[in-house]
Amino acid sequence: MVKKRHDMSTILDLVYQAPPGTPAGVEVLTLAGLRTRAPEGMLPAPQRLDFHQIIAVDSGTTVHTVDFTGHRLEAGSVLWVRPGQVQQHGDVSAIEGTVILVQPGFLPPGTAVAAVADDPFRPVLLRPAGEDREAVFCAVRHLAADFRTGAGLPADVHREILRHLLSALVLRLDRIDAAERSAAPADAFVRFRAAVERDFARSHRVADYAQALGYSPRTLARATLAAAGVGAKEFVDRRVMLEAKRLLAHSGLPAVRIAERLGFDDAANFAKFFQHREGVPPGAFRAALRDPAPVTARTAGASGSTAAAPPPSCAPRRARPPR
Repeated sequence: MVKKRHDMSTILDLVYQAPPGTPAGVEVLTLAGLRTRAPEGMLPAPQRLDFHQIIAVDSGTTVHTVDFTGHRLEAGSVLWVRPGQVQQHGDVSAIEGTVILVQPGFLPPGTAVAAVADDPFRPVLLRPAGEDREAVFCAVRHLAADFRTGAGLPADVHREILRHLLSALVLRLDRIDAAERSAAPADAFVRFRAAVERDFARSHRVADYAQALGYSPRTLARATLAAAGVGAKEFVDRRVMLEAKRLLAHSGLPAVRIAERLGFDDAANFAKFFQHREGVPPGAFRAALRDPAPVTARTAGASGSTAAAPPPSCAPRRARPPR
């Protein structure tokens, strides 16, 4: 499944390593299997993945942290952690379900399916309902069954079957995401978002992005507020903060080096920026990550009942006998 690698801060990078005899690029296992195979202490530790991890929950409740936001997992929910994101498992013994591990590039490059999978702005947590929920969990079980039973097939045939089944699941999840979005974001925001993702470590000024993209700062501000619910400057600062937290959690770099990577003039300005937004200095934030308790700055979807109906099975419905 994965190979554990330690850096100088003892935070984990998880690198995909397919088990012998399994199709290259994808692996499907149960959460029980994940618990058995993971080295002791690995799952609750902060981790950065170099692969996709999709968890479809059949039963139980826990909180799973992705990029320092806690997401409530319960029966029927689907969590998608993408390469480069930082995660911490909660009480993984409290839930059961299916885990799908996918290497980047496994889905056909240049296709709509690959575009959905590789979009870093897609939501981490989805809660399909009704027929969508039935279809999603049937797709998960179909993928798991073909992964488990395809050993007798030629390797290339088995891989193509799994690629098609995974593509169907991805498109199903994309449909749920699209239904939850009220409208497609304006082109100005889409271009601004992509530019920030590319250049946030070089520029923190909205005026720089406006000039490069050919918009006025006011246009970017309106488009960002409409699409993301925050101003353009806040959008940039949040992306800088996310990377700062990732570097503090997943590297042994001193604050002065992190400040340089993120485009600050000096470590003092970086420390002031970080403390203003997080409430603690960078050193204290890093020290808190050495505590085994997960860091959850805020929790997404924590409200609601702790009980949830289990996902439907893929068994065909039986027709009721006529009265």
